[in-house]
Amino acid sequence: MAIDIKNLNHNQLNDLINKAQSRQHELKKEKVVKLREKIHALIKAEGYSFDDIFGGARGKRRSGGTVAPKYRNPANAEQTWSGRGKRPRWFNEALKAGKKEKDLLI
Repeated sequence: MAIDIKNLNHNQLNDLINKAQSRQHELKKEKVVKLREKIHALIKAEGYSFDDIFGGARGKRRSGGTVAPKYRNPANAEQTWSGRGKRPRWFNEALKAGKKEKDLLI
């Protein structure tokens, strides 16, 4: 299936490129699936599980649950900060006003 790209206009050429890249991506996915199946079959043939070889917790992350607040705004007790991430405006203002971090601890 030879395509004469010299006879394609700009839109046709872009369409062909997009289809080729899409097909290339599909082929890569198929290859990865086949390789993964081969690896699982080899591990199973040797009498092991995937977790035995690579560890059960690998690749699993803890959820980004809430963290207990560590600092409280003395001017407004409803405003708290866990000490993670960007400092809140009230925290920076309190530091500029002469307070120390330990003064703002809960």
